[in-house]
Amino acid sequence: MTNQKKFKNWLQAFQLDHPLVIAGPCSAETEKQVLTIAHQLKDTDTSVMRAGIWKPRTKPGNFEGVGKIGLDWLKKAKAETGLKIATEVANKTHVDMALEADVDVLWIGARSTVSPFIVQDIADALKGTDKIVLVKNPVNPDLPLWLGAIERLHKADIQNLGVIHRGFSTYEKTGYRNNPEWQLAVDLQNEFPDLPLILDPSHIAGKRDIIFDICQTALDLNYDGIMVETHHTPDEAWSDAAQQITPQALAQMTEDLKIRKEHGDAAEFKNKLNTLRAKIDVVDHQIINQLGKRMKITDDIGALKKKNNVAILQTKRWNEVLDKMVSEGQDNGLSEEFVTKFLKAIHQESIAHQHQVLVNDKK
Repeated sequence: MTNQKKFKNWLQAFQLDHPLVIAGPCSAETEKQVLTIAHQLKDTDTSVMRAGIWKPRTKPGNFEGVGKIGLDWLKKAKAETGLKIATEVANKTHVDMALEADVDVLWIGARSTVSPFIVQDIADALKGTDKIVLVKNPVNPDLPLWLGAIERLHKADIQNLGVIHRGFSTYEKTGYRNNPEWQLAVDLQNEFPDLPLILDPSHIAGKRDIIFDICQTALDLNYDGIMVETHHTPDEAWSDAAQQITPQALAQMTEDLKIRKEHGDAAEFKNKLNTLRAKIDVVDHQIINQLGKRMKITDDIGALKKKNNVAILQTKRWNEVLDKMVSEGQDNGLSEEFVTKFLKAIHQESIAHQHQVLVNDKK
């Protein structure tokens, strides 16, 4: 698949003047719960109600979903509210039951996207369907794997495709449940600008108090919609309670979010400028994080040098690094002067870190 591939813009069928909103509980728990949430969502900007029927859990013994009966509850919610319905599918059996229940939107979860075998089985089961099929990013930050899943579905003649950005797992402790790694989604968006891109802020956040900010970043980056976990009593939810919000909170959030619209040349300029600046903010955030990681390695080097009685400054090593980075910088359109100043600043900070390690060790 090349970047010339064109995808059907199924979003136009919704005829919305705002980004698509998919909302609903992490898990369908009871018929009453599903219907209660559905009727509350009807009074929001929500177009599609989502609910997990089969829940892949890390460890056995946890709540793994109500199964097929949940599809009947979703069908009833659709009949009573007019909302379209969505659920996750992870194998052929799930697909067959979801299609039989006339589910409008099916998504493939992060744990399924990691396996080309699973994706291919799902693609074969969905071959030629006109349903909307969304692909969540794989658990780990692997853009080719994500795009590979899309290609398998596209080759199965599935026209209504889109992707869901739900963040990436990391062994490092961060302020997120799953690190957003915005640049991967930006790269996907740049390569396939007509492939609808939906944000899942709930799984990125892991806690409801930062969902708004994550959604705003996504809208600034021209995402096409959001999929937010909502529950009428979030703290009592059977799964992922901390990251779910109420339908009322969702309504307020969508009202407060700033949506970039194009009205005339001036508005178009501002919209594009804000989008580009948002992309720069993402890259800047990554640069600072990577520099922080570099300095932690520098601290380890300082401790090793102290233990072996080795001097902090290694002139030969520094000159080799500088020459190599200047060359790489020029290949990336960066001037020698800029790269030299930038690396000298990093080197100075590294020396300060190693010196501090020596000082602390003497105390």
